[in-house]
Amino acid sequence: MRLGQTVPNFKADTTKGPINFHEWQGNSWVVLFSHPSDFTPVCTTELGRIAVHQPEFAKRNTKCLAHSVDPLESHVDWVNDIKSYCLDIPGEFPYPIIADPTRDLAVSLGMLDEDQKKDPEIGKTIRALFVISPDHKVRLSMFYPMSTGRNVDEILRVIDSLQLTDRLQVVATPANWTPGTKVMILPTVTDAEAHKLFPKGFDKVEMPSGVNYVRTTENY
Repeated sequence: MRLGQTVPNFKADTTKGPINFHEWQGNSWVVLFSHPSDFTPVCTTELGRIAVHQPEFAKRNTKCLAHSVDPLESHVDWVNDIKSYCLDIPGEFPYPIIADPTRDLAVSLGMLDEDQKKDPEIGKTIRALFVISPDHKVRLSMFYPMSTGRNVDEILRVIDSLQLTDRLQVVATPANWTPGTKVMILPTVTDAEAHKLFPKGFDKVEMPSGVNYVRTTENY
C-alpha cells in the first residue's frame, strides 16, 4: 500500500463481528495494523498499549483495527490474555481484531508476498501499520520487524500532524514536533500571505545560503 493509495474495500470476520471496511470506517480516521501472531509477547504489549490509549484515539476521531493471520477463535482466547496482562485497559477490549487465516487480505494490503502465504512458518505478517484518512486514502505507513514493538505515542503524534496539516493546508511539522510547538510555514506561502494567515506573527530564520525558506510559528 503506497501513500495516497485508496484502501480497497474488504469484508472480514473480526472479534467484534463481521465488518465491511468502508462502511465500518464511516467518517473516521483508521489505524490498521498487523501483528505476526497471537500468543506472542511483543504483540501482547502492542495490542494492550493501543487498547489502553483508546480514549486518545477516540479524541482524534480515529478507530483502531488490528489484523493477524490467526483464526477468530485464537483471537478471542488471546484477548483474555491481553486484558489479564494489561490491567489498565478500561472496560471491554475496545477494538476489533481481523481474522485472516487464508492470508488473502494480508497479501492484498502488502503485508505478505503471495509466495509466502501458504507456508505457515514464514506466512506471518511483519508489523505493518497504516493511517487511513476518512476518504480511505493511506496517509502514512510504518513497517517494523518482528523483534521491535511500536511506539503508541508516535502513532498518536503522526495522527496529530496529519490532521493539523490537513486543517491548515499551509504548514508542515518539523522533526520531533509535538502539538503546541512550532510548525513550519510552507515555502509556497509568501510572506504577505503568511502575515494574513498568522496575524500574531511568525519567525524567519536567515540561512547562510541567502535562501529564505525557514519560517516558523506557534500561532496556529
